[in-house]
Amino acid sequence: MTRRNFLFTAAAAPAVAAVPAPVAASKTIEKPFQGTYRFTVGDATVTALLDGYLDAAPAMIPGFDEANVSAALEKSQQKLYPGGVRIPVNAFMVEVGGRRVLIDAGTSSFLGETLGDLNKALNAINVSADSIDMVALTHIHPDHSGGLIDAKGQAVFANAQIAVGQTEYGFWHDDAIMASVPESSRGFFQIARNTVAPYADRMILHNGELDILPGLTSLPLPGHTPGHAGYLLQSSNEQLLFWGDLVHMTALQFDNPNLTIAFDTDAAQTVDTRLGMFDRAVADNLLVTGSHLDFPGLGKVRKSADGYAYQPAPWQYGA
Repeated sequence: MTRRNFLFTAAAAPAVAAVPAPVAASKTIEKPFQGTYRFTVGDATVTALLDGYLDAAPAMIPGFDEANVSAALEKSQQKLYPGGVRIPVNAFMVEVGGRRVLIDAGTSSFLGETLGDLNKALNAINVSADSIDMVALTHIHPDHSGGLIDAKGQAVFANAQIAVGQTEYGFWHDDAIMASVPESSRGFFQIARNTVAPYADRMILHNGELDILPGLTSLPLPGHTPGHAGYLLQSSNEQLLFWGDLVHMTALQFDNPNLTIAFDTDAAQTVDTRLGMFDRAVADNLLVTGSHLDFPGLGKVRKSADGYAYQPAPWQYGA
């Protein structure tokens, strides 16, 4: 049909045809959960799971300068919120070798109403908690281990082993260390103990670089906590590093890797570990992801004129 024929046909049609048919009032449609992203690494399938977000208050960021922070955020098409710098809380499900592994378990109800959506994310991809074989914790802060237990303190993942660093586990279970910290910080120790307690008979405590499963290796990344660790996934000559809390603020800490946050147990060691891993990621062209990288949190580290830059990975279609 030519354009002339189309116009002629339209003009010749009965006038009533130009009147739109009545449209029935639409019912309110519940907004679907959108915090999942599935991709592949070699023969493994990984799904990023958004547990929610939190705002890092200015008081939590040493040397906070509002003008500089706002400018850095604006460069990344972000903004400073009334509560501070907004950061996501991510977890990840790895399907490899016929097993399902969660990297971290979200917050549950420990840190407020903007978090605790891990179960929604799993439901959105039709995965039940009982089908999870292992939860590999990067560390035992409540935004990583809170989702291990329900409101009654019982295990959420009935069939899962828990992998965590020996140093990390020992730190949170050391009564002398707990007694030495300010009383306001002791709650973190109790939460850490409570969240892993139901799994006491199925713990895998790792030191150094250990294959916790074929293709999934623990990697010590101390500083944020004494036993903070990452996990390196290797499948069919492809790699992905889950680096936990090596970076909290995507828009700020690549440009300024010396910037820390109040939750870093040892700030100097955190920076040393971060710089070392940035260099390794650049040299090895390593694909990385993290608990607080802008969702879905998948990309590479590049050198820049000012130091480092984060390059988000392109979307994987049809994974």
